[in-house]
This record gives sequence, C-alpha cells and structure tokens, in this order.
Amino acid sequence: MNYQGKTAIVTGGTRGIGRAIAEALVREGMNVCIGARNADEIKEAANALTFDSEEDSGVGCVTGATCDVRVYEECEALVAHAVEEFGGVDVLVNNAGIGLFKPVEEMTAEEFRAVLETNLFGVFHCCRAAIPVMKRRGGGYIVNISSLAGANPHPRMAAYNASKFGLNGFSEALMQEVRHDRIKVSYIMPGSVNTEFGGDSVSEEKSWQLQPEDIARVVVDLLRHDERSLPSRVEIRPSRPPKK
Repeated sequence: MNYQGKTAIVTGGTRGIGRAIAEALVREGMNVCIGARNADEIKEAANALTFDSEEDSGVGCVTGATCDVRVYEECEALVAHAVEEFGGVDVLVNNAGIGLFKPVEEMTAEEFRAVLETNLFGVFHCCRAAIPVMKRRGGGYIVNISSLAGANPHPRMAAYNASKFGLNGFSEALMQEVRHDRIKVSYIMPGSVNTEFGGDSVSEEKSWQLQPEDIARVVVDLLRHDERSLPSRVEIRPSRPPKK
C-alpha cells in the first residue's frame, strides 16, 4: 500500500530501533510523530529527522510530544497531538520498552511492575487511544515491536519474558478484533540488536548483531504489503551469531 503523506506515531522514537523506524518512515514520505519521555531528546530527534525538502524530495514531516506510555492520558495526548499536527493517525509503531535483567529474588516489585507497565500496558494504552482514530480514517496499521524473548525464556529475564510473551498474545488477539475494521496488526520479534537497550553499549565488536536499520526495513516492508496480505508475526535474528 502507498503510505506516502500518511501519518505514523512511533513511541520510543528518539534512539535505537525507534529512531531508525522514524527515519525510515519519514524517508518513505510519511509524517511522523515521535513519542518519548525526554523533551530534549524529542527536540533533537525531530530536528535531525527534518530533512531539506529541496534536497530530499518526497520526505515527510516530523513532530513529537513527551509521552510516558505507562500513563494512559499521556498516550491519549500523543495521539491527539498527531491528529492536531497531521490530521489523523494511519500507522502506530509501539516500540517504547525497557529491560531490567535480574533474578526474580533480586528484582523489586516496583521494577517488575515498571517492565510490565511499559512493555505491555504501554502498548495497550497507545492502541486503545489510536484505534478509534484509525477507524474514522477507514483503517490503519499497528506494528508492535516484541522480541524473540517473547518465545524463548531465559534466566534473569523473567520480567522481560513475561512482558513480551504477553505482548505477543495481545497482538494476536488484537489482530483478530480489528481486522474487519481494515486495521492490520503485526508484531516483530528481533533477536540481538546493536543498541544501548538494557544497559548495553553500541560497539563495532558486536557487528554480528542486527542493526536498528534492519528492524526499520521490516516495518517498511510490512507497510508495502498488499492490503490482502498480513504477515502477522515476523521473527528476525542475526544470521551468523558467535558459536557457543
């Protein structure tokens, strides 16, 4: 489908995977509204992704608004900002997420709750706020950024596993709820990505890992699918990880 001139919201869009997705959508000609918690980072990202229309013809516009996805009212406000700036919402990319990796006995209840509220409740909040707007537009696309950790449990990852297992189930159910409203739902399950997520550092020594641009390419490819087809679940992993 042709999404040029349409509007996308990307949560967690100031760095890592979200930043790469926002840039890819802007270059595809979409208007993009970035959501994140830090106002200064939003401003920097919006400025960096505002390309010269004379040199980069066909690119979209960028705006942003502070949003803690754990708070439903802030997700409503993010959607409202996109509607005010660009007239509606056609694509929602739920990328905002956190990772706290500890054994269960060492993790506090507050830490466990923060992971679930961000990675799972945050997706629910944004979907609930955006779906009525998409219905009024005649359809749309929701892309949830999950993880291979949503199918493969690991020690020290109980909270993160729980959030991503839950996100996958949520995505599957939501897909069936809104498909006849012409709203598509897909979820992407990346393996190791070379970002600062979860306290990692970006490093050339990790060149075997996926790059944020690899995930952005998947999002763009999903949007390009014909209306009749829906790749609802996409797994993507490094092709040559280190041998164990």
